[in-house]
Amino acid sequence: MLAERDGRLGFNVKWLFEMGEETGSPGLADLCAREHEALAADVLIASDGPRLRADRTTVFLGSRGVANFELSLQLREGGHHSGNWGGLLRNPATVLAAAMACLVDGNGRILVHGLRPPPVPSAVRAALAEIEVGGGPGDPAIDADWGEPGLTPAERVFAWNTLEVLALGAGNPAHPVNAIPGAARAHCQLRFVVGTDWRHLREHVQEHLVANGLSCVEVSAPVATSATRLDPDSPWVRFTLASMERTCGRRPALLPNLGGSLPNDVFADILGLPTVWIPHSYPACSQHASGEHLLAPVAREALQLMAGLLWDLGDNTGSLPRRGVTPLLHTRPF
Repeated sequence: MLAERDGRLGFNVKWLFEMGEETGSPGLADLCAREHEALAADVLIASDGPRLRADRTTVFLGSRGVANFELSLQLREGGHHSGNWGGLLRNPATVLAAAMACLVDGNGRILVHGLRPPPVPSAVRAALAEIEVGGGPGDPAIDADWGEPGLTPAERVFAWNTLEVLALGAGNPAHPVNAIPGAARAHCQLRFVVGTDWRHLREHVQEHLVANGLSCVEVSAPVATSATRLDPDSPWVRFTLASMERTCGRRPALLPNLGGSLPNDVFADILGLPTVWIPHSYPACSQHASGEHLLAPVAREALQLMAGLLWDLGDNTGSLPRRGVTPLLHTRPF
């Protein structure tokens, strides 16, 4: 671009390299708050995560938030013989199983009112109407009857909340003995969209457990990252989709937010930026595993898409919303 335009891009640009996203982005929020003026910009253009499919260029506008918390019940030290004491001692594993069943039912539907999101906005529903999730090589089969009833698979993962049990333990499952365990613990996770009252998660869960006669179960304070979502009708979204379609000849998939989580709240909330993410990986890339990889055709197309987007940006800065001084580009090592 510099060579073709005699040394000028047509816009100013700031690059922010994120090196700690996989460990919670330590210091990123503090840095952006401290350097708010230096990082003032019109838009964040960033890349992370997988496309919807390897053959489908994709844009997402934020990410679901994530809150990890723990349910625990410590009733006594050590185990006691299940024959001699069964029926006399409260079993913490049984109680904890009942606690989980009152938070989320056997079909994955969240039963705690405070952990449920607001209704799906019409713009989000419209953006997801053409989105099909899964079906690619190596993808697991989707359970059609799992999760919130009345939603499409795309809406369940991109427009709704999910409450998951990541780990559940009591006694020694690998070597069980005839004893009632003294304690039980469950590691839980809420993935949530914009509008969820996640800051009061602990209170919502505690109140629900008390109402169901399970006040003995302890709920830890959540470790959380906020949810973000740029309006799908934003001029920056229309500009990005049009540019990518001109480059590759097909319309990209538009996801209102990523199903996973990113520190996008730092850019959207602290810096106050419209955020446009363009992923260049694909779902079967073995992310975080020893065989993680990048497809050469996707990488080549990514170079074309981003070059086209930045070229079009230089041609259209006068017609795009201006709120700062420059685009901010964010990236991290693959």
